[in-house]
Amino acid sequence: MPYTITEKILLAHTPKKKDIRPGEFVWTRIDLSLGNDITAPLAIEEFEKLGISPLNKEKIVLVPDHFVPAKDKKSAQQAKALKDFAAKYKIKHYYEVGRMGIEHALLPELGLVGPGDLVIGADSHTCTYGALGAFSTGIGSTDLAASWATGKVWLRVPETIKFIFYGKLNKWVGGKDLILHTIGNIGVDGALYKAMEFSGETIRKMPMDGRFTMCNMAIEAGGKNGIIEPDEITFDYVKQVNSRQSVVSRKKLRTTDYGLWTKLKSDKDATYAQVKEYDVSKIEPLVACPHLPSNVHPVRSPHRSCGSRLRRLTSNGVKPVSALKNINLEQVVIGSCTNGRLSDLRLAAKVLKGKKVNAYTRCIVIPATQNIYLEAIKEGLVKIFVEAGAVMVTPTCGPCLGGHAGILTQGERCLATTNRNFVGRMGDLKSEVYLSNPAVAAASAVKGRIAHPDEVVGKNK
Repeated sequence: MPYTITEKILLAHTPKKKDIRPGEFVWTRIDLSLGNDITAPLAIEEFEKLGISPLNKEKIVLVPDHFVPAKDKKSAQQAKALKDFAAKYKIKHYYEVGRMGIEHALLPELGLVGPGDLVIGADSHTCTYGALGAFSTGIGSTDLAASWATGKVWLRVPETIKFIFYGKLNKWVGGKDLILHTIGNIGVDGALYKAMEFSGETIRKMPMDGRFTMCNMAIEAGGKNGIIEPDEITFDYVKQVNSRQSVVSRKKLRTTDYGLWTKLKSDKDATYAQVKEYDVSKIEPLVACPHLPSNVHPVRSPHRSCGSRLRRLTSNGVKPVSALKNINLEQVVIGSCTNGRLSDLRLAAKVLKGKKVNAYTRCIVIPATQNIYLEAIKEGLVKIFVEAGAVMVTPTCGPCLGGHAGILTQGERCLATTNRNFVGRMGDLKSEVYLSNPAVAAASAVKGRIAHPDEVVGKNK
């Protein structure tokens, strides 16, 4: 029977030998479970009621990354709960401040996730690891506790929507723009409890960082998981990780066998709930306006004609697209599990080099991991950011969820490279959050309003 890659991975993690179908409930073995300082304390509380030890400590990862360094007494207590639990049960994969990073950037960097794995995490953006060809999805805290006790999780097999991307990417356009375009097309519930399988010639040429970004935001379309078939780019990434992580990688031997990976793909006659195709040559740098990731509009270069398309109203009829360039910003955030990787910082630095952040706009730059932070220092990126007037913050999810290090007050607007812009997402209910790629964010920091990168660096640079 033909299967999609998602169905193949789920089948391989059940006692079943064949015949798995969308809609079926399966009791699946997990390869890794993840908790952070917001979600894990509740899981710990429930798990301790069982009076047992975790079934497999090697498969547990605990990363305090949302409210750390602790912003107040309550957040300090949350982080301490993780540390105490890790110490009590000798959890190897516990990452304290100074060794941690934003969880969904850290785990791939450490080689803890690989193709064909089944990964669960008490965080909705656990779907990020689908970029490596893994089935990864978010769960609740009580499900996390149950997984520590049983080593398994109860899942419903999702239908799959196949998204095919073809054509050549335009300047300043990357994975963030492709996924924003997709969400804008299908809506925030367009892939509800479905696997989002990203494919096509554009994806096959896309670097891993862009793939991580796309799978990261599958949940913003309601997706159960995002996934990309592993290929030579995936293989090279894993080999590089393994060369750096001689001890940490759980599956060093298996992941060096590229031959095994060639079978980890959807069958040609697999059944899809829907197939969508996009010509990426028609996609421009995009911004998601408040208060949904699907409220997407282009930021036009000053060097091209606006045309009638620029005069369209947004989906809720609030702002004409032409008004984007008249939206002043109090804050710009460059970072998060979506766009805080080294390539993202390089792109932002390319725009900010030799420029100054607007005097009335604060620009916050957050490397996703300590290693990324160190590399940014070595490459001189941090120098560019500081000289431009931006502030560097230790790896944290902080401002993305309105936790700390960049909370908005009433009436303030922020353009961020994060993944959500719901009402009150970054603070006050009367604040606004806009989403974009790092180049648009950097240009907007310079202008103090939403801006196209060409406005700052010029058309031919």
